[in-house]
Amino acid sequence: MKIPFFQQSTDQSTRLDVVSIPVHPGLICLRGLSSERTRFELEYALERGSTDNSFLFFDSDTSENASKDVVLVHPPGDIYGDVFLPALAKALPKATTRLKVVVGHVNPNRVELLRRLAYIYPFMELISSNPGAKLIKDLWIQSRPPLSHNEERTQQSSPSLPLIRVIRQEELLLKSFAHQLGLLPVPTPRWPGGLLVFESNSGLLMSDKFFSAHICTADWAEVNSVSTQEERRHFYDSLMSSMATQVSQAVERLETLDIRTIAPGHGPSIDGSWRSLLNSYQRWGEGQQEASLKVALFFASAYGNTAAIADALARGISRTGVRVESLNCEFASSNELLSAIKEADAYLIGSPTLGGHAPTPIVSTLGTLLAEGDRSRPVGIFGSYGWSGEALDLLEQKLRDGGFSFGFEPVKIKFSPNALMVKTLEERGTAFGRDLLNSRRQQQRRKIGGLRESSSDPLMLALGRVVGSLCVLTSRKGKNEETISGAMIASWVSQASFSPPGITISVSKDRAVEALLQRGDSFALNILAEGREKVLMKQFLQPFEPGADRFVGLQTETGPAGQPLIPDALAWLEARVQERMECGDHWVIYAEAIHGSVFDNQGVTAVHHRRTGANY
Repeated sequence: MKIPFFQQSTDQSTRLDVVSIPVHPGLICLRGLSSERTRFELEYALERGSTDNSFLFFDSDTSENASKDVVLVHPPGDIYGDVFLPALAKALPKATTRLKVVVGHVNPNRVELLRRLAYIYPFMELISSNPGAKLIKDLWIQSRPPLSHNEERTQQSSPSLPLIRVIRQEELLLKSFAHQLGLLPVPTPRWPGGLLVFESNSGLLMSDKFFSAHICTADWAEVNSVSTQEERRHFYDSLMSSMATQVSQAVERLETLDIRTIAPGHGPSIDGSWRSLLNSYQRWGEGQQEASLKVALFFASAYGNTAAIADALARGISRTGVRVESLNCEFASSNELLSAIKEADAYLIGSPTLGGHAPTPIVSTLGTLLAEGDRSRPVGIFGSYGWSGEALDLLEQKLRDGGFSFGFEPVKIKFSPNALMVKTLEERGTAFGRDLLNSRRQQQRRKIGGLRESSSDPLMLALGRVVGSLCVLTSRKGKNEETISGAMIASWVSQASFSPPGITISVSKDRAVEALLQRGDSFALNILAEGREKVLMKQFLQPFEPGADRFVGLQTETGPAGQPLIPDALAWLEARVQERMECGDHWVIYAEAIHGSVFDNQGVTAVHHRRTGANY
């Protein structure tokens, strides 16, 4: 759908904009734009900015008989408040007498904007699912805790809580002025208040978090599915994969609708390829649901910080092929909790500390885990806190006293994790997943007497004769205290093109450095010299603790693109990732070489010979 124009409101201090996009008569999309990464949650890791989409429905008839009601669907968080509220006021018809606001996922930042709306529009009516209404009521009189002891916050009394219309099942909200808005409650552990909106006359599905992508663009719709494929997959892997069962069930419901366009909460809308995106969601979830090992992740999150920690841990575990099942303890039933405990191979439980205590749902979940959990299965605890972490101390003490063994030391983060912490959490989750897999393999080997079928497989023996050069891939990203880096030994490397000069590298999904090899990222390939490769291989093949610096004790230089170079190598290349292709348990990265040189003109490239193609 081609949009002829948009109007823009800008906050220069924070580089946040709002564009007003007319979609069709009586419908305007108010899109918040953020060109820079403003948060460090895992979902924003691609650093391509973001958007926050809301939708304004009104009667395009300007006669006296026109409806004076206006419906605002999925307002943004208060981070956009200073630019969104003027844009909303400008977009509202002058005759507006009542504002109905449909609220999907609920968090403190969004409730803060609702408070501001309530001051401006005293006759506002909120529309939400039953869990969403509960969250709104709980958060309405609360305020974010200060970020430091020295921070002074102006205390402002909250306006009265507006009337809340609770949607308990699929329901028609509006049938007037050429719009028919249907409401579909779609609760998930991460967003228990999920509420999707479908305008049946135009076939427009306002899907909120589902099918989102963090891309900063003022274009109403994507150019094609390929143009946003990586960003939508990253969003799914970051937030949806640990809820694969619930997400798949929701997608099955949506397939019954007469959809023509999907407009998610973040990113451009999907006009022509929405059906393939629904299929992709189902396909991406199949791997999770078919995994042989499962981790049950229980959490509660007052301000979203503990949920952000849970997301990073879950993403790291999922990289290993281990399934993560997330349950929000505030809304999960006792039967759901008990079933997850019985079926899981490991347990993670995360909690904030509120008033020096763990939330009641977490205490209840802890009691169920102590009563029904298998002591032979490892546990892990995590959470955020303000000035103290009593909730995490309670969890640790009770689980240790209860005879559980810990898969990693408790994760305690003050307030919210930064970029380096998020990367460390991912690596911690990956290490946890690998430990589970190794334990399972050892059990299987004992059962079959330690023999490995692949060791004599002719196919694997032949595949092992494919050789590759030994290299160290290094990558660095970010600035100052937010700089993150990674490295790995790479031997599945090949030149891929002459013009432009390009290479391909195969990277296992569970490699920590894989997160730094997204489209547009740069890296260095340090090609090792025969006879001098052992020292460097020892450096980078050693096991690293999550978050550890891979370059400690090693002399490095910096390339023109800012990537770490190793002078003891034979030669080096700096390259920029152009494409990524998913190949089973690896990603194949195609990158264009942009810089390079030879350290040693007399040396010979070190080559890796294998006995079998079943491992490196």
